[in-house]
Amino acid sequence: MTKIVYEIVEHNGGWAYKLNDVFSETFDTKEQATVAANDVAARQQVSGEDETIQYQDENGAWRVEDEAGDDRPDVEIRNGSK
Repeated sequence: MTKIVYEIVEHNGGWAYKLNDVFSETFDTKEQATVAANDVAARQQVSGEDETIQYQDENGAWRVEDEAGDDRPDVEIRNGSK
């Protein structure tokens, strides 16, 4: 199972949540960023339809895979410093 970790961090004079090196919009307070991250995490758990996906892997080869709509990631929210 895939694991997604959103981290609450200070960013651009406010607070944001980030996934790896990608930041959300900036929020005025840490609490607002946490609420937004929890909303995004909840939406990660919503099942969808089974789909066939096509993507290019890190070596440039094209892949086709069938993905189950109920295969949802494990999501964690981590509060950053301060």
